[in-house]
Amino acid sequence: MVIDDRLKALGIELPCAPSPAGSYQSVVIRNGVGYVSGQLPFRNGVLAYAGRVGDELSLEEAMRAAELATLNVLAQIKCSTDQWRSFARLLRLEGYVASARGFANQPEILDRASRLFSQVLGDRGAHARAAFSVEQLPLDASVELVVTFAVRPDA
Repeated sequence: MVIDDRLKALGIELPCAPSPAGSYQSVVIRNGVGYVSGQLPFRNGVLAYAGRVGDELSLEEAMRAAELATLNVLAQIKCSTDQWRSFARLLRLEGYVASARGFANQPEILDRASRLFSQVLGDRGAHARAAFSVEQLPLDASVELVVTFAVRPDA
């Protein structure tokens, strides 16, 4: 099944890929590897989930933030791979969660992102992953996702 067909079947419409929040590129592709800069839970240009999980945000809100950041990652990949034509597969997901002291459920939050990648990308969505707890993220975001992916050399 084509990725856009999967998105449609899941009832998902990808957002426009967010613009960088600074002096950097959203995606860089070199030697067959794509690097997606940190994606935050932006919706229509507005940060939708701010604050630390376990203080200002609940676990469920953080999971929704991870889903939204995942959609932004997918939008970046789609734009940078000629509408999926050169996309080969995900390689690695790094997830950063702004966490209250003692909060230790970062893997559960990132599971939401990992499952969404698998649902949308199928086998090409399988990836290695690392979860990090941080005190604060840029713009006071709750979740930030950094992704690497492979690009087909023949595309």
